[in-house]
Amino acid sequence: MNLSPSAKKVQRALEEKGFGHLRVVELPTSTRTAQEAAEAVGAEVGQIVKSLIFLGEKGAYLFLISGRNRLDPSKAQKVTGEALRRATPEEVRALTGYAIGGVPPVGHETPLPAFLDQDLLVYPLVWAAGGTPKALFSLTPEELLALTGAQVADLKEA
Repeated sequence: MNLSPSAKKVQRALEEKGFGHLRVVELPTSTRTAQEAAEAVGAEVGQIVKSLIFLGEKGAYLFLISGRNRLDPSKAQKVTGEALRRATPEEVRALTGYAIGGVPPVGHETPLPAFLDQDLLVYPLVWAAGGTPKALFSLTPEELLALTGAQVADLKEA
């Protein structure tokens, strides 16, 4: 299957990290939102991994959040130890190399410390963006942790 340049970049990043068995797929329908992604792959919304970028004075952070949850800003600030603000679309592209709606958990221009929503651990399989608003790849939560080096935390809004 021919992948777009951004999806190929994610596939290469997976291979370079020793996860070449994971396959990025590009679908004919949008996977930009968690709901669209879940419908496209026949998964629960909670199985979709949202990659959110926030900025603080010390740098940028990647939050990997279950599609059914909203990130609680106070919990995010607690785990990073600093005040945070959501990155603008331009900042997201500059930091990761990808546009919002297709930001994968790996293959970023700038390596980012990552935090993983503990609710993702309840699923046998999760789906993450693959570099474009139509690209995804599936993996286990354990593989996602190994791939990103993320710290597991309670991040969801009450």
